[in-house]
Amino acid sequence: MLSLYFFIGLWCLARSDTQEACPAFTKLSFHSALLGTDLHVKLFLYTRKNMTCPEVINSTALGDLDVTKRTTFIVHGYRPMGSVPGWLGDLVKSLLSVEDMNVIVVDWNRGATTVVYHHASSKTRNVAQILTKFIDQILAEGASLEDIYIIGVSLGAHIAGFVGKMFDGELGRITGLDPAGPLFNGKPPKDRLDSGDAQFVDIIHSDTDALGYKEPLGNIDFYPNGGMDQPGCPKSIFGGLKSYLKCDHQRAVFLYLASLRENCNITTYPCGSYWDYRNGMCINCGPELKEPCPLMGYYADQWKVYLGRKDTPTTTAFFDTAAKRPYCLYHYFVDIISWNKDVRRGFITIKLKDKAGITTESKIDHQPIAFQKYHEVNLLARFDRDLDEVAAISLIFSTGRLIGSKHMLRILQMKLRSIDHPNRPPLCRYDFILTESRETTFQPIPCRNVQM
Repeated sequence: MLSLYFFIGLWCLARSDTQEACPAFTKLSFHSALLGTDLHVKLFLYTRKNMTCPEVINSTALGDLDVTKRTTFIVHGYRPMGSVPGWLGDLVKSLLSVEDMNVIVVDWNRGATTVVYHHASSKTRNVAQILTKFIDQILAEGASLEDIYIIGVSLGAHIAGFVGKMFDGELGRITGLDPAGPLFNGKPPKDRLDSGDAQFVDIIHSDTDALGYKEPLGNIDFYPNGGMDQPGCPKSIFGGLKSYLKCDHQRAVFLYLASLRENCNITTYPCGSYWDYRNGMCINCGPELKEPCPLMGYYADQWKVYLGRKDTPTTTAFFDTAAKRPYCLYHYFVDIISWNKDVRRGFITIKLKDKAGITTESKIDHQPIAFQKYHEVNLLARFDRDLDEVAAISLIFSTGRLIGSKHMLRILQMKLRSIDHPNRPPLCRYDFILTESRETTFQPIPCRNVQM
């Protein structure tokens, strides 16, 4: 019995030693935030050989870093409470799942943790200097600037920009996930992230009306849902104070994560404004309007070649998302030719159903639609499901009035065509009546050529 206890003790001791030997991201308390923290940067190396237990490395000890592979840095932002970023582990694993690379987590929690935002933002250039020294070392060991990729979140995005400036914009790529706006909005390029800081800079703006940067910063700037209020986030503090303050800001991170691991690619549409996108004016992509539309997130750099053909290699791209993962929406054009002599203004709700009974719905209600006699209206409809075969379509016309007469809308032709899958044949229906606020369901038929 004594020997059994002895071996159990050895096993527990070995297990304890293993746990202690695995380095952990700095976790601080609100007490530390009140006192403020001096800057201290730690670098954690993850590879496919050590996806859960990293090595602590520095410019004099590179550990198992393979300089022949891409090296991706993850730089977090302001941490007012000192907690560990909840998305960090998922991002590391997701990056390693799509590519065999070095992933380095930059832990500057000692420095980012403070209740005074200005104190954290003032340390960004110091963090950049430390990273620059480290990158200089791996370059000396044979790494290539082309293979350096920095993903910066909030303040971390500007840190990435400062690093890029020190290498004259020759880093391979920088991704800014809702770059911080306060104290950076309106600053000149030398004092913030800029499109010239790497060979390719892509940005996801998800909170431009509060914590994020408002204006374009990269070669391609993505604005989900217009860049402001994100679906699924609380609209007031009654939805939870913590979530209300940071949900929109953090959505950029989760959208990027979705591009790595979800079963849909989030297609975006280069456009002059969010409203032009919503009105269906920007569904063709590229300088020749023939290229595939850019994908948001990890694979955004596939559009680098198309941007290089432009006189100014920058663009803004817009898209909408669902409220929950995987966030993808699927786009259709709905073309309607109406007959009514008098103009009818209102909104349209479209429902699609497949043979299995699965349904998806799109409300086109961002502005009133004017239906005129023999005039074709082109509507952009967005659905959260991709139905391979549409068996039934339902339409609801509404003027938005709560009381009054029920208007009717005579439709001479309705055509449904997929933007995401242009090879699918369009579906049509001819000559039917919509009664206000009443759902009308029909089976679509193949479209025929009709000259009005």
